[in-house]
Amino acid sequence: MIFSHFQTRPLLEESASETLLSQDLGLSLSPVKKVAKGWQFCDGQVLTFDQIRTINENENGCFLFADGEIAKVEVFSSRTNRYYSLMPTPKAPTLLISGIPMHRIKDTTPVEDTIQKIKALGKPFGRILDTATGLGYTAIQATQTAQEVVTIEFDPVVLSICRLNPWSQALFTDPKISKLIGDSFDLVQDFDDESFNGIIHDPPTFNLAGHLYSQSIYQAFFRILRSRGRLFHYIGNPESRTGATTSRGVVNRLRRAGFSVTPKPKAFGVLAEKPFM
Repeated sequence: MIFSHFQTRPLLEESASETLLSQDLGLSLSPVKKVAKGWQFCDGQVLTFDQIRTINENENGCFLFADGEIAKVEVFSSRTNRYYSLMPTPKAPTLLISGIPMHRIKDTTPVEDTIQKIKALGKPFGRILDTATGLGYTAIQATQTAQEVVTIEFDPVVLSICRLNPWSQALFTDPKISKLIGDSFDLVQDFDDESFNGIIHDPPTFNLAGHLYSQSIYQAFFRILRSRGRLFHYIGNPESRTGATTSRGVVNRLRRAGFSVTPKPKAFGVLAEKPFM
């Protein structure tokens, strides 16, 4: 079971002796019964009032509940020297990397953010490359229409968090999804020419992964895309100073690689299209 304050906050004010509670961050509801120490689940475990208060006080955390104990979902990676954790939202959680959310959450949700990226690419079909797995939402959404999705994650620690996130489970159960571990910059060099119909490139910020914004990787993307293939490149808020500066450099390098480029401000990125060849 996994909870955030979005699920547990009403429990301290609930006057009824029974209610419904989500045990999977909002995906489903299950009955719980009030007892002397807290709320009891069907398996007999009790989430105590003190545990509920702890969860409620941490608005940026998600908590596993097992064997009567709660534990915040957070992991330190020796590979990147960063902390990763799940941050709740009213719907699917986002991933925090050293305190920075990996999805847009202001006036939107991670689910809607992902849908906007897919819309900007256009209806995925055939074979799709997702260069930054994260919590897997992009890969999962792309399988709605694509025949195959290859997704790359740099840090295996992130996949360990995905296994705990109820919203990420299709990443491990959908046969359309193939997962690779490594640096996208290196792995794309090994793909065959014209082997993808579309690419979704949602890298970390330029300061964290400048090589994923380089001329070399854009040339590789151009090579592995089929004629008229599309690449959606997430950049960030185009109205911010950093976003505007990064966007100019990205557009110039994509055009030098051979792409035609169209701004997609609603999705905070650009669409690059490979001409018919």
